[in-house]
Amino acid sequence: MSNAEIIRSHYAASDRGDLDGMLAPLASDVRWTEAAGFPYAGTYVGPDAVAANVFARLQEDWDDYTVAIDEVIDGGDVVVGIGTYSGTNRATGRFFAARVAHVWRLKDAEVVAFEQFTDTEMVSRALRDPSTGSGTRA
Repeated sequence: MSNAEIIRSHYAASDRGDLDGMLAPLASDVRWTEAAGFPYAGTYVGPDAVAANVFARLQEDWDDYTVAIDEVIDGGDVVVGIGTYSGTNRATGRFFAARVAHVWRLKDAEVVAFEQFTDTEMVSRALRDPSTGSGTRA
């Protein structure tokens, strides 16, 4: 299986809601970085930290949260996924859609690093209470 196919299988598992399938290609010491300004910003080390600090929180905080990947670019040991995030924040009831790019770095058929690039302002707008304009923490 090529590195691009490994990443496509991660996205397919995400589409199915299959957490084990999403975590399967991650190395035990994967460094997963969510963009500054994103509600879950930071770098998490290891699949358990990614599951708890990213995937579980997305499930808790958003209704119908999805990532629709339009293109996977095969750069060998570096794979890029380009698509759109969308969802409705449970606390505010506000919907968002934002373009996203994921940069995946693989070694020996395992994901060793992930970095997210997205329009965090679009997400922030969904987190703000429309009646007060103040933020809520997702």
